[in-house]
This record gives sequence, C-alpha cells and structure tokens, in this order.
Amino acid sequence: MNPTRLWSLRNKLALLFFGSVALAFGLVFFLVVPQLQESLEDQQLEDLERATRATAGQLERAQERAIPAAELDELVRAVADAAGAQVTLLGVQEGDDVLFYPISDSQAQRLAELPDDGAAEAYETRKPVGVITDFAGVDTAQIARPLPGLSPWIAVYSRSLDDVTETVDLIRRRVLVACAGALFIALLGGYLIAGRLARRVQRLEAAAEEVAAGRFVAPLPVDSEDELGQLTRAFNEMQGKLERVDRARSEFIANASHELRTPIFSLGGFVELLRDEELDAEAREEFLQAVAEQVERLQKLATDLLDLSRLDAGSLHLANENVDLAALADSVAKEFVPALDAHGSKLAVEIGTGRVEAVCDPDRVVQIMRILLDNALRHTPRGTDVEIRAGREDGHVRLAIADTGPGLEEATRRHAFDRFFTADGASGSGLGLAIAKELAERMEGGITLTSRPGRTVFSLDLPVSEE
Repeated sequence: MNPTRLWSLRNKLALLFFGSVALAFGLVFFLVVPQLQESLEDQQLEDLERATRATAGQLERAQERAIPAAELDELVRAVADAAGAQVTLLGVQEGDDVLFYPISDSQAQRLAELPDDGAAEAYETRKPVGVITDFAGVDTAQIARPLPGLSPWIAVYSRSLDDVTETVDLIRRRVLVACAGALFIALLGGYLIAGRLARRVQRLEAAAEEVAAGRFVAPLPVDSEDELGQLTRAFNEMQGKLERVDRARSEFIANASHELRTPIFSLGGFVELLRDEELDAEAREEFLQAVAEQVERLQKLATDLLDLSRLDAGSLHLANENVDLAALADSVAKEFVPALDAHGSKLAVEIGTGRVEAVCDPDRVVQIMRILLDNALRHTPRGTDVEIRAGREDGHVRLAIADTGPGLEEATRRHAFDRFFTADGASGSGLGLAIAKELAERMEGGITLTSRPGRTVFSLDLPVSEE
C-alpha cells in the first residue's frame, strides 16, 4: 500500500475520531468508574456509621448490665437486623500486645476470622473507625465502634459490598459494550465524513493545479458555509481575479505591441524618405517634424507603460501629505501657457474661498492635472477655452478641469478610462486617463466624467485635510 495514501487526510481524520472516542471511554473506564466505586463504598460506610450510632446504645446498656451470654447473642442478632449488617462484639485483652477475642457475633457459624482491621485503631483512639477490607473473603465495609465500660468492648459492624461490586461490574460491562459500539460508529462515521471533506479538498487541489498550469476552470460549487466552503468561495474569487488579470495582461501586451508598432513603422518610413538626396528642404523639414512627433509619442508611451507596470506591480509609492491645491493649480497652469497659445485657447483658474487643502501626493496630483489638461487640448477644436476649479464639496476636495468643446458621445464616456481606448480619430496612446484614475484611487479619491455639448468636465475628488 502506498504510504502516502495510508496517511491520507481521510484516514487521519477517521483515526482522529476513533482516538477521541477511545480516549473519552478510556477516561470513563479508568477514572470515572473507579471514582464511582469509591463513592458507593464511602456511601455504604456513611450509612453503616449512622446505623452504629442508632444501635450502639443497646450494646452499651447490655455491657453495663452484664447480661448472660445467650441473652447477649440474641441482642446482637437483633442489633444486626436493625443495622442491616453483621455485628461482632470483641473483647480486649490488654498487655504487652493488645489482643482481641470474640464475645458474640450475629452470624457465629460464619465467623472464620476476627474483624480486627479497624478494631485496634478504634481501641487506641476511642473513636469509631471505618475501613474497607477483605473480611472472610468478601469485600466488606466495617465500622469499629468502642463501647465504654470497665471491660472495654469493640462493636464491629460489617456490611458486604457485593452489591456495590456487582453494580460497578455491570457499569464496566455496559461501558465496554457502549465503547465498542461508539468506536465502530466513530470509525465508520469519521471515515465517511473525512472522505467527504477529503474529496472537497482534492477538488480544490485539482482546480488549483489547473489554475497553476494556466488553465482556468469553472467556478467550484460552494456547498457549505464552513471553513472549506469559505475557502472554496475565496478560491473562486481568486480565480476570477487571476482570469481578469490574465485577460488584461494579454490585452495589454497586444495593445502595447500595436501602439509601439505604429510609431516604429512610421519612423522607419520617414528614415527611408530622408535618405533621398533629391528631397527638397521643405519636405525634409516636414519629415523631420513628423519624426520628432513620433519620437515624442514613443517617449510618452514608454513613460505611460512604465507607470502602468509600476501601478500593477504595486511598486508605485505615494507620499500623501497636506497639499494646497490652489498653488498646484497655478503652477500647472503656467506650464501650459505655450500649449494654450499654440491651441489658441484661454485658461481660467478659479479657486474657492479660503485654503483648499487635500491629503494627497503633490507629484501625482500634478501628473493627473497634466493628463487632464493635455487631454482637454488634444481632443478639442482650436480656440476651446479651458477652466480649472478647486474647492470643497460634499466633505471632500474637488479639482475640476472643464472645457467648452463639443462634448463626448455616450460610448466614449463609457470607455474613457479604459486602457488603450481612444475615440475615433483621436491621437494618443489611450493610457493617460487610465493612469489618472489609478493614481486617484491610490490616493483614496476618484475621477468622474460628465459631458454634454458645449461642456466636458473631469472632476478629481481627494480626501480633505482636517488641519
């Protein structure tokens, strides 16, 4: 047999159930039952001791009156019947060694030995002494009670513990029978339950191996709310995320390859044209300008791809701090003065009353503003005015960049933040808005888009500074 299969999860759990039940019954058999026997024996001693208190007075009076032997034997039998025990009267012979001798016994014909186990201690202490002893081959509870008088007597009350022994033996037999049945049920039930758990674990293991090999499987059924059910649900969620990541990776590679191929092919074509020695200066200048634009496009695409890869890998660290958005807006607005002049547009900066501070990374907010302003100028007609507004709104800080362009269609608005998405006829890599959205969410904020003919607004929401 395969050792690995021998120590499978099913067998381990079945043995665990079996061992737990065996341990429980072992504790009952070796600890509880003996304690029960001791309790029953102690109870017999207590009952016998109460009986001695109730009947010893009759023996004391007989001792004082010194009644004849025949009458004494009759009294001892009567006391024994009243106490429900065998009663033995012992005399004491004092000397170097204390010796006991029988005076009377309720069952004289059965008196094969003297019950002196507790008699000596009772004689010395002058107090009743209870013992559990083997008297005449029978387990017996005995109470030895000293009787005061000129000639000291010891009255020994003996009661057989056969009933206790039979009761305990019966309990032991019942425990053994119950133990055998429980062990069988535990082994069989444990094996079946453990088998069901093992099959669920094996199903998860097989699915995990398929996913590790790059083959996604159908979502596993969640057939319980226990820990394995929660693990199965987590596995399904993980697989879904991995599948989406894998699909996004494939799309990313395909789109990135396409985006890189276009400018590279364009550059190759322009280089071939520039090699023509008969090319006039005007055409050469035009081609050089086109080469410069393609190189700029490649540089921007490479930067965007690097930012996206760092965002996906979680290696882009943000240094959030309290930032004055008014100062940032003025700084970025000055950077875009040449681009605005070339576009024939005007830029208005409107800041709300008071200090407008947000908790954010200032470098990343500047990057988002550059993306949004560049987007506004790139995708609107010449002469379209742009506006930057900043202020507090609904418990957060909102930085909005609006333009007076023709607006965006519904399909464009729906996919504006998708990676590599570009509207028909639009230039660019389609990564800027996706990067801006990722950065905003990393700063616990967000970007929203509203558009209608004559006005398009990108709003950046950031946590407000409490200071």
